[in-house]
Amino acid sequence: MTIKTNAVVAAALFTSTLVSASGTLKAADAPQPAAKPTAAGENKPASAQTGKVLEVLNASNYTYLRVDTGREKIWLAAPQLKIKSGEKVTFGAGLPMKNFESKSLGRTFDTVYFVERVAREGDKPTSQQVSQAAGQTLPEGHPKPSQDNGAAGAKIDFSRISKANGGQTIAEIYAQKTQLAGKKTAVRGKVVKYNSGIMGKNWIHLKDGTGSEGSNDLAVTTKSDAKVGDTLLVRGTVVTDKDYGYGYKYPVIIEDAEFTVEK
Repeated sequence: MTIKTNAVVAAALFTSTLVSASGTLKAADAPQPAAKPTAAGENKPASAQTGKVLEVLNASNYTYLRVDTGREKIWLAAPQLKIKSGEKVTFGAGLPMKNFESKSLGRTFDTVYFVERVAREGDKPTSQQVSQAAGQTLPEGHPKPSQDNGAAGAKIDFSRISKANGGQTIAEIYAQKTQLAGKKTAVRGKVVKYNSGIMGKNWIHLKDGTGSEGSNDLAVTTKSDAKVGDTLLVRGTVVTDKDYGYGYKYPVIIEDAEFTVEK
């Protein structure tokens, strides 16, 4: 959740230790991978919402707020701030974490939304807050789909991977990304990295043995489950220059894909 211009945030949410206007996130409260994706419509706040603070819990470098938006009651986690129950706040769409354990508080939240900033209603971010937010990335310990699992990829045999009928190889998708943008395509490859339940999506990285560094690894988002080593025939929409915020930035990605696991 943010007050910035991107679909999720204009700049990445956290540094590796969550450097913010108020401090540094310690490993004790660093978000870990969500156990399951957040279901559509399940306590998922829209961007630029307002709400009334019902409860405040202060951890080492985080403030946890239970907020009533008028439609639902949700938990937010923001860099530590001074705020009281009863105050109205403004916040944007953030990073949902299910079954998140705060070791500082000794408490597990069913769902908590990690946000860059919570503002009292009507407040505007200062220039210092804006500059400190720029360039931030995911907190320490959280998986980044943009990171390639090189070790897994190196052990996988791509020699039997053939080009999908009517589709492209991964190298071709990168080379033709301008022409393919917004269009459906098919691609066959092996899963070299998989993360589930991040921003309500499952994230797959595919390789097929084509391309070179920077054009040999294709990110795919999907609602379906996969595992490293699977051979997939993927069909989805090509999206270029996609920036989800939180350090999730891709020159090309296949979104909302469906796939078949092949033997």
